[in-house]
Amino acid sequence: GHTTGPSLSNDKLYKFAYSAEVYVDQIKASLQKSAGYRISSGVDVNLLWRNPDNDDDQLIKVTIQDVQIENVNERPAAKNIFNGKSTEKIIGKESLKALQRPIVLELVRGKVKNFYSYENEPVFTQNIKRGLASLFQLQLHSGAVREVDVSGNCDTNYQVRQDQVTKIKALDSCEIEKQGFTSHNKILDATTKATSATIYVLEDGFIKSVKAEENYVSLLNFRRKTGSKIVSKQRLELKSVQAGPGLIAAKQVAGVIKTLDSSYVALTLVAEPVKSECKKCPSLSEHWQSIREYMYPEKLSQAEAARSFLSFIQNIRKSTKEEILQLIRSEKKELLPQIVDAVTSAQTPESLEAMLEFLDFKDASTSLLQERFLYTCGFSSHPSETLLKSLTAIFKGDVANEEIRETLVVVMGALIRKLCEREGCKLPAVMEAKRLILSRLEKAKKDDNVRMYLLGLKNALLPEAIPLLLKYAESGEGPISNLAATALQRYDPSFYTKEVKETMNRIYHQNRQVHEKTVRTTAAAIILNSNPSYMEVKNILLSIGELSLEMNKYMLSMIQDIVRFEMPSSKMVRRVLKDMRVHNYDRFAKTGSSSAYSGYITRGPDVTSTYSLDILYSGSGILRRSNVNIHAFDRSAELHASQVVIEAQGLESIIAATPDEGEENLDSFAGMSAILFDVQLRPVTFFQGYGDLMSKMLSATGDPINVVKGLILLTDHSQEFQLQSGPRASMEFLGGLAIDISGGMEFSLWYRESKTNVKNRIALFIAGNTEVDSFFVKTGMETTLETETAFDFISTVQFSQYPFLVCMQMDKVESPFRRYVTKYESLPSGRRYTAKRGKAELLAGNEFPLHQENSNMCRKVFDAKSDSSSNWF
Repeated sequence: GHTTGPSLSNDKLYKFAYSAEVYVDQIKASLQKSAGYRISSGVDVNLLWRNPDNDDDQLIKVTIQDVQIENVNERPAAKNIFNGKSTEKIIGKESLKALQRPIVLELVRGKVKNFYSYENEPVFTQNIKRGLASLFQLQLHSGAVREVDVSGNCDTNYQVRQDQVTKIKALDSCEIEKQGFTSHNKILDATTKATSATIYVLEDGFIKSVKAEENYVSLLNFRRKTGSKIVSKQRLELKSVQAGPGLIAAKQVAGVIKTLDSSYVALTLVAEPVKSECKKCPSLSEHWQSIREYMYPEKLSQAEAARSFLSFIQNIRKSTKEEILQLIRSEKKELLPQIVDAVTSAQTPESLEAMLEFLDFKDASTSLLQERFLYTCGFSSHPSETLLKSLTAIFKGDVANEEIRETLVVVMGALIRKLCEREGCKLPAVMEAKRLILSRLEKAKKDDNVRMYLLGLKNALLPEAIPLLLKYAESGEGPISNLAATALQRYDPSFYTKEVKETMNRIYHQNRQVHEKTVRTTAAAIILNSNPSYMEVKNILLSIGELSLEMNKYMLSMIQDIVRFEMPSSKMVRRVLKDMRVHNYDRFAKTGSSSAYSGYITRGPDVTSTYSLDILYSGSGILRRSNVNIHAFDRSAELHASQVVIEAQGLESIIAATPDEGEENLDSFAGMSAILFDVQLRPVTFFQGYGDLMSKMLSATGDPINVVKGLILLTDHSQEFQLQSGPRASMEFLGGLAIDISGGMEFSLWYRESKTNVKNRIALFIAGNTEVDSFFVKTGMETTLETETAFDFISTVQFSQYPFLVCMQMDKVESPFRRYVTKYESLPSGRRYTAKRGKAELLAGNEFPLHQENSNMCRKVFDAKSDSSSNWF
């Protein structure tokens, strides 16, 4: 009869050879040296029944026998984990028996309509059978179709040419239960690609051979050389056709199944999730004991601290709330902040519950731990709605420490933004947190409260908050107006409406009222960064020359930086500069010490990182604002890696100088504000008010104030894949950062000199693990990258003359960079094969180039210093 699917002959036994191979390696490596294994066996297939009313409905029996397991690549006996072990010993007696029990498939027009097997078999042997059964599913006409097999419900495309059929399965379309998550920022994440193709050759209406291959590749976005691949191959080849058993007479499928074996049941063809249990894994407290020594605060700028932090997180992710609490409650004070970092970074429901039970926000004495918990929440790689809901509840309750209340709002803002960017803006908890911050800001009377909610908005970046930010930027008091303007500066320029640009122009040109220099320069930066019109640029250029000396110099420097660094608005700026009236010499020959400068830290094929440094002084030579930024970009994403702003005002009285116009009544203040990985942190105050300033100056040790210290989970990528041959595979990347940023400001009235110093100490550890878990054998590859480095930014000002001398230095110390790749194969008994390769190098330190003018000044400052030290007597 005519059939539209493959058809078996009656009374025949088809004998096939079957093999399934898995390879794990680096992306570009050839497969000859890969880790992996091969399962091979004989497969017998015969027809049991054909539907008397429909030739295209057949029941076939498939039996696996003579199972062999071996290395996928030849290995000497000493390196072969299977050496001297029988298949029964490797798989286990019962599992091998189960694997060799036959399955029955009902094929209708070539598709598997029913998969019959035994219910109580181990899941992993059942999945191997599903992988084999799926190979018998094909159609004999070209076209796209959605079909179910071992990989799930997938988009599948068939191309048919004579006796050859090609089946392409779009693996990213498969619906199947799997775990996994990705990092919040694309630059810090990994990219995964997967492909699957199967080629069938037919003969006499049935299968002669099948070759199937799947490829999975995962790579780090910021270093695409670092990655891994899994290649999974299946082969089925017809060896002979012999006389076989006859058909079973029956009207319906059910009758045949009953006759055959009444314990058969119809199961889904989709693989079931299964994980092998770890027999020798350390408990949470055992694990902690093994890494505890690296977790002391003074060790936090070492790569070993970051490595231990990552392995600890992986263990916490498997732990219960009780185990976590027991560990926290038994540890001493100086190690607790690091444990809090790790537990909070784990981001499981159990770890969050443990933290909420451990921390009491009504108790001010544990505010350091509360702060570490909150910041780690802010840096979450994949925050949940529950987390935001919990923080909102804490905020509405009783919070003993005022700074913690502020940090709560700052972090709620960061979580609103992260959830919104993942299509979660309409979630009830997000709606409530947004409403809370916006409505309380509108009602706020006290400056401190206004500041707190504005900081929250500076992280949340809600489009609907722009009108409020404009209001505070234009009519708020100095610090408030400044904060609102810097919040607006963080929005993507696509959000800048006509109203935003009009307000920024009014602030810069002071059309309605006098504004502080800090706010005006921020307004100018917003205008110049958002596709400015000819007139906007022209008006800014015309204003240069009418400004106070230092602001003049700053604006000039900003314009020159835009042109030199080829920023988006540089074309327009060049056009306006051609207009000679604007470009008159007098306007552009101003002296002063303020400046703005941008440069590259790295320019790579994957990620480019830039630094920018701008510094604004008051006319008397005292710092008003210094701002150091580091940004990273790739083809599609951007990351504001860090920003450290030091601001000061009203300090003229110390050196008996005259304040600038409009700044006569400013309160003495100095402080620091930081952004880290796109999250604005709570600003830190060095001193507030004249009395506080004098007492700190007289006792000034110049000790830096700590801004951020801790462990941050940067990269958090985990994906599971169902291989066609049955096993589960996983690809993970974890990146941890141990960080220590401090900043300080020193005055020496004797030398009439001030110094600002920002120190960044960081250690980075990235761990990638790609593994195929077949229950009776695991194979995989671990990749690690580690580096330790330090960036120092120092600015020294001597204000004994005008224009005063300013020297800025930005240095990076030499840093070790190590990378290792370990391929492995292991058995549950503990027998293991590993091959490790590595490379360590020392990356040279360097001083980042700033403008020529700065280099000239540094020479003068250091010359002046050596002179003054020699003529004491």
